[in-house]
Amino acid sequence: MPVPLYQAKAEFFRTLGHPARVQVLELLQKGPLPVRDLLAQIDIEPSSLSQQLAVLRRAGIVSATREGATVVYALATQDVAELLTAARRILTEMLVDQGELLAELRAEATG
Repeated sequence: MPVPLYQAKAEFFRTLGHPARVQVLELLQKGPLPVRDLLAQIDIEPSSLSQQLAVLRRAGIVSATREGATVVYALATQDVAELLTAARRILTEMLVDQGELLAELRAEATG
């Protein structure tokens, strides 16, 4: 029996639900990077980064290619970059709305 679409989407978002994975994806938006560059920019142990990259690779969100002794990671599709951009817009809007609400609450408290 096939997995319902909503369940597949939930699994996809669970895959994205780790800060290190989101950091990796945001770094890869700028283009492919070798593991050493990812390690230099993310405060994480090499073994933990390896685990997070494996999760993203198994899900088909990133691809890995070997260049000699170096493994280079890239986004499997630009759709992931677009999703991260959309998430940034949504979060920005939410923060603006929260800031406006906070301003209203402060005005009521002092008014």
